[in-house]
Parts: sequence; C-alpha cells; structure tokens
Amino acid sequence: MAETNDKRSTEQTEMSTKYDPTAIEKGRYNEWLDEGVFKPSGDKKAKPFSIVLPPPNVTGKLHLGHAWDTTLQDMIIRRKRMQGYDTLWLPGMDHAGIATQAKVEAKLREQGISRYDLGREKFIEKVWEWKDDFAATIKEQWAKLGLSLDYSRERFTLDKGLSKAVRRVFVDLYNKGLIYRGEYIINWDPQARTALSDIEVIHKDDKGAFYHVKYPFTDGTKFNGKDYIEIATTRPETMMGDTAVAVNPSDERYKDLVGKKVLVPLINREVPIIADQYVDPDFGTGMVKITPAHDPNDFKVGNRHDLPRINTMNEDATLNENAGKYEGMDRFTARKAMVKDLQDQDLMIAIDPIVHSVGHSERTGVQVEARLSTQWFVKMKPLAEQALKNQNTDDKVNFFPDRFEGTFETWMENVHDWVISRQLWWGHRIPAWYNKKTGETYVGMEAPKDSENWQQDPDVLDTWFSSALWPFSTMGWPEDTEDFKRYFPTDTLVTGYDIIFFWVSRMIFQSLEFTKRRPFKDVLLHGLIRDSQGRKMSKSLGNGIDPMDVIDKYGADALRWFLSNGGTPGQDLKFTYDKMDSAWNFINKIWNASRYVIMNLDGIDQPTLPDKSEWQLSDRWILSRLNATVNKVNEQFEKYNFGEADRALYDFIWFDFCDWYIEMSKEALNSDDAKLKKNTQNILAYVLDQTLRLLQPIMPFVTEYLWQKMPHVGKSLVTAAFPENHAEFDDAQSENEMQSLIDLIKAVRNIRSEANAPLSSPIDMLIQTDNQTLQEIFETNRDYIDRFCHCKELKIGATIDAPKLSMSAVITDATIFVPLAELVDLNEEKVRVQKDVDKFEAEVARSDKKLANKKFVENAPSAVVDEEKQKKADHQSKLDAAKERLTQITNEL
Repeated sequence: MAETNDKRSTEQTEMSTKYDPTAIEKGRYNEWLDEGVFKPSGDKKAKPFSIVLPPPNVTGKLHLGHAWDTTLQDMIIRRKRMQGYDTLWLPGMDHAGIATQAKVEAKLREQGISRYDLGREKFIEKVWEWKDDFAATIKEQWAKLGLSLDYSRERFTLDKGLSKAVRRVFVDLYNKGLIYRGEYIINWDPQARTALSDIEVIHKDDKGAFYHVKYPFTDGTKFNGKDYIEIATTRPETMMGDTAVAVNPSDERYKDLVGKKVLVPLINREVPIIADQYVDPDFGTGMVKITPAHDPNDFKVGNRHDLPRINTMNEDATLNENAGKYEGMDRFTARKAMVKDLQDQDLMIAIDPIVHSVGHSERTGVQVEARLSTQWFVKMKPLAEQALKNQNTDDKVNFFPDRFEGTFETWMENVHDWVISRQLWWGHRIPAWYNKKTGETYVGMEAPKDSENWQQDPDVLDTWFSSALWPFSTMGWPEDTEDFKRYFPTDTLVTGYDIIFFWVSRMIFQSLEFTKRRPFKDVLLHGLIRDSQGRKMSKSLGNGIDPMDVIDKYGADALRWFLSNGGTPGQDLKFTYDKMDSAWNFINKIWNASRYVIMNLDGIDQPTLPDKSEWQLSDRWILSRLNATVNKVNEQFEKYNFGEADRALYDFIWFDFCDWYIEMSKEALNSDDAKLKKNTQNILAYVLDQTLRLLQPIMPFVTEYLWQKMPHVGKSLVTAAFPENHAEFDDAQSENEMQSLIDLIKAVRNIRSEANAPLSSPIDMLIQTDNQTLQEIFETNRDYIDRFCHCKELKIGATIDAPKLSMSAVITDATIFVPLAELVDLNEEKVRVQKDVDKFEAEVARSDKKLANKKFVENAPSAVVDEEKQKKADHQSKLDAAKERLTQITNEL
C-alpha cells in the first residue's frame, strides 16, 4: 500500500458493480501484519490503552459467541488506535484443564486407550499435540475475522512466564494462610475423576424417586406402634455411609427418640438418633439420614456431632469395600440392587417417583457426586471483602450494564472457599511436595533440593486459578516489566455475563491482592447468541452456526456489522440469515456509493474542503449531518452502546449521504461550472473519507479497500485519524432548510405514487406558502426541485389558485398541488385528504392530552415539553391546511 495516492490510473479506480467480500478480504490481513499496524505505536507521549483477549479454550473451533466477543473488542481497540492512543491488544489461549483433558480422553477412548495406559508424560504429549492443532485453527479464525492483535506478545496459560506467576501466587497465598489443604465434601466428576468447584456444576431436572425405607430400633422401641422409623432418601446407594439419623430439636413428635439407636438397613450398623437445627420438621417425615462423607450438609452435621465419616465410593463412582456385598458395582447398578434387596427383606415401605434437580459436570455431563476428599482450597472471605471494599474507591471496576455490579457483589458476599485442586494431568502442577518419610508438606517456587526424598502433589490447579491472573501475568508479572508498567491495569474487558463468577470476579480479587490495582477499568458484559427461535445454540439441538461458514457466504465485514449492532449491552442476540442479508445489502450500498464517488474524482489528487463561503445548501447540510454523526458515534462508543452508534451510521450513510447528497451532487458534477464541480468533488471525497474512517473499526476490510482506491494520505486506514468534532460544520439553519426540501420532494413522490404517475413523466407543481423564508428556500433551490420532481412548470407563492383536478400534500408551512386532471378522481382525492384530516386531528388530540397532563408538564424536562408544544403547532398547521383543501374539493364536486 502506497504512502500517498497522488495520481490514480483507470486501473486503480476500476471497481466491480457488486460487492464481493471474498475478493476484497483476500490477502488483506497479511498485509496488515507485514506492515505491523497492529502493534503498539511506541509513542511514549501517547496515552496507553490496553485490552487482553479473553483466552479461548484450546478445545475446538471458535463459535459465534467468540466472534461476537472478539468483534466488540476489535472495534474498541481499532477506534482507540485511530484516536492516537498507544494501543495494545494482547492475544492468548487457555489450556482449559478439565475441558481439554476430557476432549483428549474421549478421543483416546475411541481408540480403546485410557490415559492410564499411556502414563502421565505420554498423555500430556498427546494433549500438547491437540493444543497445537487447535491453536493453529483458532489463529486462522482470528485472521478471518480481521482481529487487530499484536501476535508478538501472544501468551498461553501454560507457558513459562505464566507458570512462574501461578507458582508465585500459590506460594504467597499459602504463606499468608489463604491457601490450605483439608478434607471436605466436594463436587466430584467420576468420569474425569476430579474435583469441581460449585460453579462448574450445572443443575438439571432428572427423573428419580423417594425411597421410603425402614430403619429398625435396636432395643425393641415402638414408635407409633411400629418397631422402626421411616426414612426417605433419593440415594439409597449412599446408605452404607450413614452414621446417624437426625431430627429437629424443636420437633415434639420425636423428642423421646433422641438418643435411641436404629439399624442401617442391609448393613445393620447401629447409629444414633440425634437432634440438629439443620433438619426441616415440615419436609417429609421430619427425619433424615446423615451421611457425612456423601452430602455437604450432612458433613457439617457430622462435624457438629463428632460423627464418623464413611466413604463408600471410589473415584469412578463404583462402590468400595465399605459398601459390603455391593463393592465394585457402579453407583446406579448398586442402587437397583439395594432397592431389590430392601424389597426382598421387607424393608422398603414405598417408592414415589419424582423429578428433581441434580448436579451434572459442566464438562463431561455426568452426574456429580458429593464426595469426601482431601483437596486444596483458597480461603475466600478476606479476598472477597477486599474486592467489595474496592468497589467504593476510585479504582473500582465499572460494569456495563451497571446492573451486573450487583450480581458481582452478591456472589462475593456469599462466596464459599474455592476448591482449587483438580485430579487431572493437564494443567499447572500444584507446587507442593510431601516428604516420603515424615509426611511433612513443603510449598515453594521450586522443588526441594533433595528432591529424591520428596513426592510432588499429583494434582493440578483449577484452570480458573491461572486465568484469574491473565490481565497482569500476560504483561510479565511478577517481573516489573515495561509492558506491565505501561499497560496495566488494562482498560476494557469484554466477556459474557455467564462468567462473572468463573472469571471476572476471580481476576478482580487476585489483581487487588497481588498488584493492589483493579485488573481493568471497565468490564463490558454481553449476552448469549441464540437461534432465530430464541434457543441457546447447542449440539443436541443441531442449531449451532459456524462463524467461518457465515464469513464464507457474506464476508467478515457483514458478520461484524451484524454482531456490532445486533443487541443492547447485557442482552442476548438472535442470529438470523435475514439479518445477514441486510448486513450484506448495507455494505453493498456503501460499495456502490463509494464507487460512484471514486469514479467521479478525476483531477482530485488530495481532498481539500473548499472555502465555507463557496458551500451550497446541500454541502452545508451534509457536513452538518456528518458532524452530528461523528459526535453520536463517539459518544455511543464511549458508553459501549454500539447498536446506537451503528444506527446513526446507517441512517447517515443510507439516507443522508446516498439517498440525498449523492443524488444532489449529480447536478453539480454535470454542470458546466468547473468551480462548482470541483467543490462538489472535494466535499464528496471528504465525506466519504470520514465515513470510511467511522466504519473502519466495524468493517475493516471493505473500508481499507475503498480508502486505498480514493485519494488519500497515509499507509493504512488502520492508523488513520478517527473523525473528531468540527463545531464549524454545525449548521441548524441548513438542516432545517434541507429538511423542507426533502419533505417537499417526498410529498411529491408520494403524490406520484398514489396517482400511479411515473417519475419520468413531467408534472406541473404549485407550492402555496405565506412563509417568506420557505419561499426563498424553494426559489433558491429550483434546480434541485426540478431534478427530483421533474417539473414542467413550478409556481411558488402565498396565493395560489389550486386547479380543480389536482392532488395535494401538506408539509410544514406549505401545501403542494399537482394538477393531474387525467389521473385523478376528485372523489378519491377527497377521501385521501379526509384521511389526512383525521390523522392530523388525532396527532393534535394526542398532544393536547399530553400537555393537559399536569405531571408531564411539571416533571418532564422543559426541552421535552417545548418539543411537544412544537409538535402540536406543526400538526395544527397541517390540519388547518388539510381542512382548507377538503373544503375546496367539496365545493368543486
């Protein structure tokens, strides 16, 4: 790409008549990379602005949600780059421990192999192969989307630098007493054979049953005439771990039973009946079995009453030696066997089918077990308190939409200790070693010097432990690097609202703990992409959309346009191919408008605005509309209201520039007035140049192509200056005058349409107005009126004799008559004008009602009230004119 475009050959300006995204986008991304336009400017005087890319998991291809997420980030960083900031958009990927390991294990299972067959080292080699394959695919997709990433700083959550940061955080938290190891009930994934945090568990409705079982008294006690109590459970397979039966201490029904003992069916273990506030006396029988090793609430009850913990389940959810004859059975097989045995031994009272909410692993989909296990935990209370306190300082994280700050705070206020150890092989190995002889625990950055005497903990850390450090570990922390000093804290995080708990909150408290700063200034939270029916996209529904397929059909720019304007911040977005058709059509409109301008810029080497004294009404108007659009786009981008920014762009380009200014420019371009022609060429070129700059963050490929085709200064549109406010362009008078012309032209077009009179047929026009300013506007712009309305004769005045056979239209302060004797039925015209009368009467009545509302007048801003009064006056004027015309027609019939 040339630095300047001084003399443009025919070949340079030749363009196809139809937008072809494949041809436009081909090779462009590599040109940008070769020129290094995505890297920070290095200008130390420029204000830094940074974003770290939320690292996608190396588990597969990117989906539409990723495309949405990254497009919004790219729009933000591209605009800031054009505004002169020293921008850094740092890319990277996440090793995604359990998710990636589950994918690789599933692939191995297809070959009849398990990770245990390969061993840890060989298995990890297989995962690295998987990572390399999918990382390459993801980078190809980034390129296809046009993401302006600085690949020289790309990071991976398992790379050497990030691994050092992870160890540093673990060791420091451990030394502060904020990381500890203990035996607790945790969520257990029996397929992946690993612990899960609470937020990695998805609850689904499953069919189940309440099994009502007899627990006999050991001493012949009778209760309600029976020698047993009735216990209802949904999980009979855990009965072998029962160590008590509990009742509420305030439950008068059972006060005499506390202290008695009953037998656990099938195993005949004696267990006590205890009293504990945990039991809800109004639920079921008011008596519950307590299984401390297999239920989190029972675990707490067991701790309060010093009950033994009997773990009856293996890592793979088969029953162990504590389950007696059921040892080795799968949990669900054991359930069936136990139910049959209970029935055979007359210990089953009833089975009531139910549908209940059951936890499932987010990654493998299997039913989660609550299982007693020794794990590593982060003590969350002090970290959460620090994060909540920070939200009351100037260094707070700003949430967009702000309602999500409440979501964040609620979670932090109710957070549990975080189980961070995972029984996986793929991930950051826990930096803890146990002495083979003494059992002593050592935690450190490196292994003990006498490593032969120590055994490292086999577990790895939860994926979110390392990704929680992403905003600062990617900048080189814990080293005090130049990038860390310049670009941290980052400016904006863009991510889905569904991972506030998983990731956003953890980045905040880890950053505050280790850098004493927020990780990012703003967090923009978007929703989920759904199908045309509003359903979440999923493999089971078969409604997923591959963004690369969409790009192949419509181009990256069309997809980006759809993603940028499709939804309000925080809301979900529906994908439809109709919206993609509309996106492509809009770009095709831009293409054709640009083609017209570029093909008519002969003799223009560098666009230069003519002196303001030489601007025509249409010139003043389009520059005023351009400035209003620039201000609207900049204002809405700062608020992350991209949809509003896009709407302003769409209206300006489609209606103001294409439908009106370009059409009006044809008069000047075909004129014999060389000065007028050159002025118009320069203004066309200027407006197109500024428009392409406004669009560049959203649709970078087509705008770069078009900008290179027209006269320009600079290497690439990527680094060209973003449009700013030009107060000298603001011209309310020209906008009002132009609006009068537009209203006139539209009214005449409507008359032609109703009369079925083609635009090519010349017509006489009479404009009646006693507004002197309006008369002057119409007189001055007779050429425009003639061009757009195709007039044979045009009369403008305060007193006009309307022909008997004519059609009319009412605009503000004027009535338009078009004599069409051979086309108009006066009776039909009367009906049409009566409709106008009815319409304007309804508008006046609506305004009267609103202005009669005392609350509205007193509470609404004065500008809003004045605007309503102006609307009423405008509609009253149109109503009066329509009534007068109706009277004329009635008299003529």
